[in-house]
Amino acid sequence: MPTLIVNGVTVNFPFPPYDCQKVYMDKVIECLQTKQNGALESPTGTGKTLCLLCATLAWREHFKDTISARKIAQKMDGEMFPNTPLSSWGSAATDGDTPTYYTDVPKIIYASRTHSQLAQVMNELKNTSYRPKVCVLGSREQLCINQEVMRQESNHVKVHMCRGKVSTRSCVYYNNVDEKSTDKDLLNSILDVEDLVKFGNKQRACPYYLSRSLKQQADIIFMPYNYLLDPKSRRAHNIELNGAVVIFDEAHNVEKTCEESTSFDLSPYDVASAINAVDRLLLEQAKEASHTDAVTENFNVESLNSGLKIDLATVAKIKQILLDLEAAIDSYDVPSDKGITKPGIFIYELLERAHLTYSSKTAVQEALEQISGYLAGQTGIFMNTNGLQKLADIIQLVFCGEPSEKDKQQQMQSNTSHFKVHIHRDTSSHKKNQSSDVWASSSSKKQGNILSYWCFSPGYSMQDLVNQGVRCIILTSGTLSPLSSFTSEMRINFPVCLENGHVIERDQIFVSVIERGPDGVQLSSAFDRRFVPENMASLGKTVANMSRVVPHGLLVFFPSFSLMDKTLEFWRANGHADRIESIKPMFVEPKGKGSFTEAIDGFYNKVRDPASKGGSFFAVCRGKASEGLDFTDNFGRGVIITGLPFPPRMDPRVILKMQYLDEMSRKRAPGLKYLSGQEWYRQQAFRAVNQAVGRVIRHKDDYGAIFLCDHRFKSSEARAQLPSWVRPYVRLYDGFGNVVRDVSQFFRVAQKMRPVVEKKTAAGKCSTECLSDTQSSGFTSCASTQSSHTQKAKELDSHLPSLKRRRLNENIGASGMAKICIEYECEVQESQRRPANLLDALERGDVHDGEDADAAVGEEKANHLSTLSIKHDKRMEDEMRGGKRKIKLVQEQKSGVSEDVCGESRASRAKTFLAEMKRSLSQVNFDRIVQALQTYKKTDNLDVLLTETAVLTEDTNTHSLLRGFYQFVRPHHKKMFDERCVELTGQGCGYKPDHSLSKDEKKVLILQSATSREPAVSLTSSSGTSTCRQLNTEQLNKGGHHLNQQGLREPATACAPKKDVHAAFLADVKKALGAEKSAELFKTINSYKKTDNYEQLVTTVVSLFTERDEDFNLLVRFGMFIRTHHKKQYKEMMDALKGQPV
Repeated sequence: MPTLIVNGVTVNFPFPPYDCQKVYMDKVIECLQTKQNGALESPTGTGKTLCLLCATLAWREHFKDTISARKIAQKMDGEMFPNTPLSSWGSAATDGDTPTYYTDVPKIIYASRTHSQLAQVMNELKNTSYRPKVCVLGSREQLCINQEVMRQESNHVKVHMCRGKVSTRSCVYYNNVDEKSTDKDLLNSILDVEDLVKFGNKQRACPYYLSRSLKQQADIIFMPYNYLLDPKSRRAHNIELNGAVVIFDEAHNVEKTCEESTSFDLSPYDVASAINAVDRLLLEQAKEASHTDAVTENFNVESLNSGLKIDLATVAKIKQILLDLEAAIDSYDVPSDKGITKPGIFIYELLERAHLTYSSKTAVQEALEQISGYLAGQTGIFMNTNGLQKLADIIQLVFCGEPSEKDKQQQMQSNTSHFKVHIHRDTSSHKKNQSSDVWASSSSKKQGNILSYWCFSPGYSMQDLVNQGVRCIILTSGTLSPLSSFTSEMRINFPVCLENGHVIERDQIFVSVIERGPDGVQLSSAFDRRFVPENMASLGKTVANMSRVVPHGLLVFFPSFSLMDKTLEFWRANGHADRIESIKPMFVEPKGKGSFTEAIDGFYNKVRDPASKGGSFFAVCRGKASEGLDFTDNFGRGVIITGLPFPPRMDPRVILKMQYLDEMSRKRAPGLKYLSGQEWYRQQAFRAVNQAVGRVIRHKDDYGAIFLCDHRFKSSEARAQLPSWVRPYVRLYDGFGNVVRDVSQFFRVAQKMRPVVEKKTAAGKCSTECLSDTQSSGFTSCASTQSSHTQKAKELDSHLPSLKRRRLNENIGASGMAKICIEYECEVQESQRRPANLLDALERGDVHDGEDADAAVGEEKANHLSTLSIKHDKRMEDEMRGGKRKIKLVQEQKSGVSEDVCGESRASRAKTFLAEMKRSLSQVNFDRIVQALQTYKKTDNLDVLLTETAVLTEDTNTHSLLRGFYQFVRPHHKKMFDERCVELTGQGCGYKPDHSLSKDEKKVLILQSATSREPAVSLTSSSGTSTCRQLNTEQLNKGGHHLNQQGLREPATACAPKKDVHAAFLADVKKALGAEKSAELFKTINSYKKTDNYEQLVTTVVSLFTERDEDFNLLVRFGMFIRTHHKKQYKEMMDALKGQPV
């Protein structure tokens, strides 16, 4: 494993690092050595997480070595190595400190947004040479395996029930924790939350308390960052921060989490449910009291052995506090459309009206905990204690610190300086829930006010961490830009900053600002323009055209759900959605969590489908798809940003945040920098854009295009807010046609240079391992085109999952389905050829798009169509030149194309079939059948294959798998295999006599049939009159409305005089475009004749003919006006517009 020296620290890295990775690790170690905070941005795909882990753990080991060196030196009474002064061992690691105990070695606290992201980080850790002691913290919700506790609906009830079982040692899982916490498998493994639960179930030990025991000895502790930022969670998990290194990964969300973790909204429902809970307790105790003679004025509930440790008078006081709090909040007459805002310190005045003060806080908090715990422990009834728990949390948040009487005012001022109190009308749906609660008091039925206490400075939480004595804080993400405004929001110093470059080259990214759509309408998501029909229509046309040009997966991000819903509704009503759907089926991000997986899986499957042209996924900025999902390679070849996602301007919290920042800017002390409200507002929009843009490049071999479809992106100020790795590549365009032209060229070059995971050819997917075992000479071209890329990827495969290339099957290597597919379906293939012209490309795409259940019929159809199109295309070329050439010869030259097409189709079907078989069978049976297939290939002995596949006849569910083997059976065995299938399963494989023909026999048959049909398609009859017959494009394109008999007229009229062809075309143009646009087109054609300016011509033509889908056939026919030396460029652009692979 390569090692490198970074700032005097030896770092083991899984592979030779790129320059940007060295820079990143240098900055990380600088933070650790100098005890300085760092804000480090490094784009997704640069191996940020791996660098962070390796650098941090290397520094920690170096720190430990420093202590060892000192201890040895002290025992030796001097320096052990005369030529190596002791100072050189430790100064780099410890910044001049002299740690003497191993307990001085800092713990590393690694926080990310979610447990799923933490699981990815822990997988990265497994790819390094470092093996620290690891712990991951989770909630009981995620880690508890006691079924009785997990059945409870409320999280608070789960907590109290768990605590009760632990205190009485009545949980069998908790009782095993001490014994299992020293298990070597537990201590020496890197276990995420899922692994910890599996271990707990296997060993019957509580994962929640195991993780807490691991925390004591852990070198690195993983947790979601709300555990760290929320003071309540930090106390609950007993997280010790003194001297610790704190790392926030995916830190672009830290600002929001900081503010939310110290804010609250107390609704009328919360207060009412707390009152109901106390009423329920009083009622229960009154019933018990009525059954005993021991009722006195000083009645104590403890005498009833109920488990409650407080007297009824205290319970009654709690009820009075709740009633007074409800009355105080509701005493404000709030306008329905807006609320009342007060300074943060007002919260103390309001709570004092309910007798909640610094002096009473402890007693009230203890009483609330007692009541909650008692109610949660009651068997057979469910009581909502959320309101009580919320009030306890509020008291803890507001009354933090223990000031003396004289310092109290100063403490209160300090606690609330970053907060605002906002009281507003409750318009939520909680009232429906209340009516179903039989214990609801009358007070809970009326509409009340919500008390909101909002924090507006993430610096409040960050400063709290600094006050805990942390060594340093490192914030890192793929998108922290704009960095200066991000760090100023945090209110702590970040002396170490980095905006890192990317590992990609110029040819891997295309970024364009699209100011106007194909129809010339300016694109804008501004509030006054977003719902204008012309704007929505123009955006729909833009997306439809881009879906033609961008291969495979296309992501479209909207500023908000409401804008996305209304825009999609407009597109469905006006045909734009149909245009997109016909090219790339549309999948839409749902608002709820439940159906998201279904939507994203549908999108992934459509992109993977070799018979499709990809899919389009419509999502929102700041949504789930824009945040953490991996749209690597073909899943995200293009990202369209449809506008700037500003926060909702009229939202009270947004208004108050902007007001707060403006106030702080006016009051700021010298040297302090605050954002203005407007700067923050813009920053929020661009940070969301930058996060969505990051979906497009996911590793060093990835490539893709970014389209910024809002005229406001054109300003230099807006472009300056984009990530540093995007800014150099932004292109501004005057015409939409130029964008289409350039992005088509970009993808042509990218697909040639970086053929990563070819979607439609099995040979294109073959990995280096498969190729090395294949002797067939037909693979040389496949190997040569990919060798450099696959070799680079191979080096990274075992080290960095995020940079990993997809293989057909890692587990079974060259003996598995990859080899079978290659050996059977690609044995004599030549390298994939590009389509000869537009119709050839359309025909080839049609072969892939059509799905035929009968493989043999599909092959026959593919051969038939490709033969027709070859003759037809050649005829078109000849007629354009005015010549008559030999079609038969051309047909023989191009017969390889149809072989390629059906070969690719068969290879894809074979791979899918083998993958399905692997899922359906045990590994043993699967391996035996694969071995039988290889034996059959070598020996041509069908009996061996039939013997081993007999296992598939035992279950009716696997009969179809047996019939699926028909595709692997050689022609001279197909009839026998079909008969055997009928005998064993009662159903055949669709055998036809021509299935028994070899490839060479089929070629002869096709050529004979073509010759016999020659007179019907000859260019000139014996009498000399024209007898042209047009190719049935209706069959070619499955009846696509932009490619039908009426649409593609050029071939039908090509035999007529050239002048008539032009006249017919121009007449159609006038009818379709109208007089004004036709005049513009004719002017452009005349200009092209004089100047030969191809770019100007294409810009105008594409803009005119892609505005409406039904005009697209005119763009196809326009090829007649293109001069010979430009025809290749025009044809390539048309291929790209039709979404054909290069």
